Amino acid sequence: MPHAVLTDIDLPDFGAPVAEPSLGRALYAARLERLAARMAQDRLDALVIYGDREHMANICWATGHDPRFEEALLLVMPGRTPVLFTGNEGFPYAEAAPGLFERRLWQPLSLMGQPRDRYRPLADLLREAGLTGAKTIGLAGWKGFESADGAFDPQWFETPHYLVETLKGFGTLRNAALLFMHPERGLRCLNEADQIACFEYAATKTSSAIRDVIRAVKPGMTEYEACRHLRLDGSMLSVHVNMSSGPRARYGLCSPSSRVIARGDPIVLGHGLPGALNCRAGFVAETAADLPPGIADYVARLVAPYFTAAVAWYETVGIGVTGGAVYEAVMSRLSDPFFGIGLNPGHLIHLDEWVHSPIREASRMTLRSGMALQCDIIPATGTDYFTSNIEDGIALADAALRDEIAERHPEAWSRIAGRQRFMREVLGIALRPDVLPLSSMPAWLPPFWLAPGKAMAMR
Repeated sequence: MPHAVLTDIDLPDFGAPVAEPSLGRALYAARLERLAARMAQDRLDALVIYGDREHMANICWATGHDPRFEEALLLVMPGRTPVLFTGNEGFPYAEAAPGLFERRLWQPLSLMGQPRDRYRPLADLLREAGLTGAKTIGLAGWKGFESADGAFDPQWFETPHYLVETLKGFGTLRNAALLFMHPERGLRCLNEADQIACFEYAATKTSSAIRDVIRAVKPGMTEYEACRHLRLDGSMLSVHVNMSSGPRARYGLCSPSSRVIARGDPIVLGHGLPGALNCRAGFVAETAADLPPGIADYVARLVAPYFTAAVAWYETVGIGVTGGAVYEAVMSRLSDPFFGIGLNPGHLIHLDEWVHSPIREASRMTLRSGMALQCDIIPATGTDYFTSNIEDGIALADAALRDEIAERHPEAWSRIAGRQRFMREVLGIALRPDVLPLSSMPAWLPPFWLAPGKAMAMR
């Protein structure tokens, strides 16, 4: 039976993107058709989508518009062109979006101190846009309230109070976030070939950036200097870069600082673009001799069982598999309280880093073709052993979707196929054909960052 071992691993260069995929107007038109069908199924006469800088994924899925400094509202009604409400700066910027919608200016969405000379009550604008007569209105923000057993409260709203109160004046209001974000049937949880290609493009960039920092980091660098090897090019981030070494590394989410990295430091680095996030953690060490006292068995005690669990995740995940089966495959190997697993071992990813997760204990939700998922198993030992981390994205694709990706995006498909071969032939992971690795360091886990040529594999 294979075991996880630290061995010499040559991580291939899977290639850098040349052409950037895009989403055309026809795709957004098709999305609106699916949205209208789902609204009818859910008996919604109207839908309002709220978005802002941190919570733009639902409104961007429907329109291609990503709010920048302001919030935005989208009114969707059957048989009508959707209406996008923006502030002073968002109004001209919205012309750049490829989706199908009409624009309306509502200046209270603008920043404070900006002109309000064209202000009109929101209720009047909504009435003119056709909302009058709607009996049941859905309001989609970015989440909702779920109980421990997964029950969703349709009367719990996280969107602004003014919006909730205004919409209640038109009809019965309920939280419609699950229309987009339900972990089994949400509209944003089942992606088109073009969207998956966009995610692969983003993941290639983020994973290559993490790999380059790991190969470049040296004692004596500041965290800022190490992060220069990310080679950020202006692409829109989905999360702040998290990078920390030494005592702050235990918190995981800290931004880099001017702290000087030292030999023997724990270290963590994460970088995300819409549709992709990659993270790795380990020690600034060449061998176990560089580790802090008392944890010379770091690889055997933590990294090897962690890698075994990650391999189980990759070998279990697939179309038709239940989220509970993936959960059990991981947690049966990391159930010891030492590992401190607190969050779901994997989740759905989209323009936002975490959409929802079907991967929970005893979950009967099944994974479906078109889903993009994040392998995200995070030990929090609370000890000097620190943590180990593989955080990479995959997509699930049946034969028809695989053929479409290969035909429409051959460059991306070539990288995906190369990653599959690497995982199977070099790392010893029995990957299913419907699992498409989007990261250019797929399951690559070097525990000692000063020796990146040695990584974990099944042997």
